[in-house]
Amino acid sequence: MFTVGIITASDKGAQGQREDLSGPAIAGFIEKIGGNVIRKVVVPDEREAISSQLIAFCDVDQLDLVFTTGGTGFSKRDITPEATQDVIERVIPGFTDLIRVKSFESNPRAILSRAVAGIRKDTIIINLPGSPRGVIEALDIIGPSLIHGIEILKGSAAECASHHQ
Repeated sequence: MFTVGIITASDKGAQGQREDLSGPAIAGFIEKIGGNVIRKVVVPDEREAISSQLIAFCDVDQLDLVFTTGGTGFSKRDITPEATQDVIERVIPGFTDLIRVKSFESNPRAILSRAVAGIRKDTIIINLPGSPRGVIEALDIIGPSLIHGIEILKGSAAECASHHQ
């Protein structure tokens, strides 16, 4: 069992003008793979609001995994990657690189994502797209590696070598 927090970055969502569909999509996926969603919040597309929530989830709640959804595009209000970079201590390029490459196969616009992933203390943070379809596609791509990554970070992985055919 691992613990998860979800941050939806959306001005309209934070103002109650748009229903958050991506956060629940993430929660549904996490529950299917044995995770426990402890916290879900919707914050405006403000760098400080996002980074403060990331810090709280990592340092105070000590969650194993935090996902953000939204704010990874080219719009002037899309600052989730910058807010994430403000708080991570180590970068994990593999998750977001693979999401971009694999998603590009079905959606050429996926390459426009500026999403990042990294580690703060004992928490993995991953930026995901802002749409429910994009979220599920991304989680399907990285899902097989998530649990093992958490186990490595927590020190509970028996061995890193994989037995693939």
